Amino acid sequence: MDRRHFLGLSALGGGVVFASGLAGCAGLATAPGATRDFYFVQMSDVHWGYQGEANPDAAITLRKTVQAVNALAVPPAFIVFTGDLTHTTDDPAERRRRMREFKAIVADLQVRTHYYLPGEHDASLDRGAAYREHFGNPNYTFVHEGVHFIALDNVSDPGARVGEDQLRWLEATLAPLAADTPIVVLTHRPLFDLAPRWDWATRDGAQVMAILQRWRNVTVFYGHIHQEHHRMTGHIPHHSAKSLIFPLPAPGAQEKRTPLPWDAAEPYRGLGFREVHTAAGGSAFGLQEFPVQRS
Repeated sequence: MDRRHFLGLSALGGGVVFASGLAGCAGLATAPGATRDFYFVQMSDVHWGYQGEANPDAAITLRKTVQAVNALAVPPAFIVFTGDLTHTTDDPAERRRRMREFKAIVADLQVRTHYYLPGEHDASLDRGAAYREHFGNPNYTFVHEGVHFIALDNVSDPGARVGEDQLRWLEATLAPLAADTPIVVLTHRPLFDLAPRWDWATRDGAQVMAILQRWRNVTVFYGHIHQEHHRMTGHIPHHSAKSLIFPLPAPGAQEKRTPLPWDAAEPYRGLGFREVHTAAGGSAFGLQEFPVQRS
């Protein structure tokens, strides 16, 4: 995809991820039994059902993004939503109504292959019961063009844990894979202690990372923090996506984790998409962020 097509994505909130930029993928297109290069779109933290001053346009942001994805000159291989599909509510019926509305809106995406993860807004109050009814299992795997994707659920447990059962499942899932297999981990909360007092951590994230460290080519994409952020855990990079609803402050920048105020002079400030492409032969990333456009 050329630069003109990259710029055509400027109405997205989330990320555009190219497999050639993932660790371990540089040789996929030229190796014997080659697999093709591909890209996917990552969107995160839609918070469907949110009403508040932090985004007066909350009712249309997701619909605009659907239109933008449908307008891509080269369709992505698939689309990933990394959590907080809906905004939290104490009312179980309202929670399910928001999930139905979200699904109805994204059903207009012309790219038919979608992968979903829950966020704590979707799942923590009922341990993921409503989410499972509408989207299925919150942890799963799939393979695309030789890249192994692993979705982890670190939100259905209200204590912000992956949990022993899922840790065993992760071990069993990874066990057959060669040490140099390209692996992408998708999750909602960060798997490291970014800002624990703001709930920007996974309590057993260190156990997850200890398992993942045994494989050489692992990349983690997550949401939750409503901003671009990059961190290394050993040789494993972590990349967060911006939100489709409102930005949050930098980790620890203020006492409370409250949305940054809406700026009528610069609407959608802090919302945007990310392109990720090959750099240094696929062993590193080149990333560039673009803003959501209101018009």
